[in-house]
Amino acid sequence: MWALPDAQAMVFNVPPIPGLGASSGFEYRLLDSEGRDPAELAGVMNGLIYEANSRPELQSVFSTFRANSPQYFLEVDRNKAKAQGITLGNIFLTLQAQLGSLYINDFNQFGRTYQVNIQAEAEYRAKPEDLQYYYVRNNQGDMVPLTTVATLRPILGPTSMNHFNLYRSVSVTGNAAPGYSTGDAINVMKELSAELPDGYVFDWAGQTRQEIMAGDVAGVLFGLAVLFVFLFLVAQYESWTIPFSVIAAVPLAIFGSMSTLFMLDMTNNIYAQVGFVLLIGMSTKTAILIVEFAMEQRAAGKSIFDAAKIAAEQRFRAVLMTALSFVLGVLPLVLATGAGAASRVSLGVTVMSGMIAATVLGTLLVPLFYTYVQHMREGVKRKLGVDPNPQE
Repeated sequence: MWALPDAQAMVFNVPPIPGLGASSGFEYRLLDSEGRDPAELAGVMNGLIYEANSRPELQSVFSTFRANSPQYFLEVDRNKAKAQGITLGNIFLTLQAQLGSLYINDFNQFGRTYQVNIQAEAEYRAKPEDLQYYYVRNNQGDMVPLTTVATLRPILGPTSMNHFNLYRSVSVTGNAAPGYSTGDAINVMKELSAELPDGYVFDWAGQTRQEIMAGDVAGVLFGLAVLFVFLFLVAQYESWTIPFSVIAAVPLAIFGSMSTLFMLDMTNNIYAQVGFVLLIGMSTKTAILIVEFAMEQRAAGKSIFDAAKIAAEQRFRAVLMTALSFVLGVLPLVLATGAGAASRVSLGVTVMSGMIAATVLGTLLVPLFYTYVQHMREGVKRKLGVDPNPQE
């Protein structure tokens, strides 16, 4: 990869979302808020990249920006040009026509339209000395050699200079090391950015910017998911307390998922978080099978303890059938291989382990949750002088 002194080859994955960035990993923008020389910006960038690659959380941090590319700078003596009656527009137009290309007009032939563009022959625009062949017309109509008002000198500079939020910027790309998430990589880059010299700031672009914006609402989304499930259960049971015995199964499923991810050294990424939202519904569905039957037994005159015990025993087969069908259904995700397998495995492991935990722990603890909630519910009704009949 580094065998050719005149070239650098880098291999990186394409972005997960086409068009949102140039590669996978994070996209960091280093900004110069004071408009200094590009060489200073490159020096700060190189120091940042060196520090980033020294951190165990990051790998393959690089930038394609270079401020030492050989170039020629054309310096126009404006005072001399004005004295000779040559406008700057004519000078630049001559350079465009000779070195670049200049559109003249169109012509029609054989039923098609063709453009007319002019440009100097390749042999007259290959070397710096070829500037002597170019002439520019002054305001008196005379042709003046371009070398009388313009000189070329070799310099080192950037091949292109990009701007981000109106500031000069360079793009730095990198990936999280194995065992670390993109969130860890972002936090490390923020930590390193705190040591930037005065006048240098940073920002995020591409998928990383979207990830940061979306990550701030993850807690809100989980909260809304639990809230909507709770309100649906309130409408189903016509009670504000019984749904708590069902919702209590959600932490059991999340605990099983988080424990499995930790033991397998997997990250809590966006696919795992989607699995958490799915588990909110699946774990409550499993708990409903037990709580619903326990309420029927209580309404038939059984004690709270006996109702919970009978529900756990008689609904165990239904709970097991639901869990097995779901676990077997997501097993292909867990065993996925090939392109994109990491996302499928992350989602599959999350929901499968959570469902197993909700089945094993839920069967044991959901009847206990129901017992506590029902005792509390009926106790409060007795104190208020309300008939605690479960049929109401």
